[in-house]
Amino acid sequence: MADQSALSADEILDIVDEHDRVVGQAPRKEAYAHGLRHRCVFVLARDAEGRVFVHRRTARKLVFPSLYDMFVGGVVGTGESYDEAALREAEEELGVSGLPAPVPLFKFLYETPEHAWWSAVYETRCEPPVDPQAEEVAWHAFLTEEELERRLAEWTWVPDGMDAYRRLLAWRADQAEQPVQRRCL
Repeated sequence: MADQSALSADEILDIVDEHDRVVGQAPRKEAYAHGLRHRCVFVLARDAEGRVFVHRRTARKLVFPSLYDMFVGGVVGTGESYDEAALREAEEELGVSGLPAPVPLFKFLYETPEHAWWSAVYETRCEPPVDPQAEEVAWHAFLTEEELERRLAEWTWVPDGMDAYRRLLAWRADQAEQPVQRRCL
């Protein structure tokens, strides 16, 4: 939908500094074109069996078109909180309503020479059936962790999602070790 892409490119975003403080606003297309740091959410959606929603982005996406992603999500709009954006983006991309509020896990700064955004990572449960937005999602499936791991080397993934996923695995490992560390103190 060309009109949807145009609206998306004109969406106003908060521009933030290296400490995630708002320093201005700009249209999404300008933020992307000039590498302006903004805010983004990543939501790992699981079904009742614990499988992860995985999808291939459409060719019309402004950033990372036609690549695979294990997160749903997107940019945080001007004045919107990370939590609000996580729920909105998850419901929009999955094509469901009444989704439980995504659980915030951690934040990190994603920066490359071309892109920069503060990223909040969440997790939520989603009961199929889902009806993903045709403008956003070209293909989708719920994969087990093992299936996802196998596909990491086979498919071309969005780089920010891969970074978020690696950080999520490290965060989980760190969380698993914390109770042991506390007992040793």
